[in-house]
Amino acid sequence: MDYDLEIDARGLLCPLPVLKARKALLGLPQGAVLRIWTTDPVAWIDLPHFCTEAGHELLAAEDAGEEQGFTIRRG
Repeated sequence: MDYDLEIDARGLLCPLPVLKARKALLGLPQGAVLRIWTTDPVAWIDLPHFCTEAGHELLAAEDAGEEQGFTIRRG
C-alpha cells in the first residue's frame, strides 16, 4: 500500500505514538495516508481508538514481530 508519510515511533511509549501520529496527520491534506511503526504494545488499542475519535480511517494494522505497523488515511 502506498503512503504519503512514514513515521518511526519505535521505542516510544504511550501516548507518544498517538501524539506523533496526530501531529503528522494535521500537517497532511485530507485523504493523505500515514504509515507509523511502533513497538508499544498499547498502540494496538490507542491508535485505532484515536482514529475513531478523530475521524481518520485505519486502513491496516499489522504485527511484524516486536513492531506494529499502522496505515491511517486522514479524515
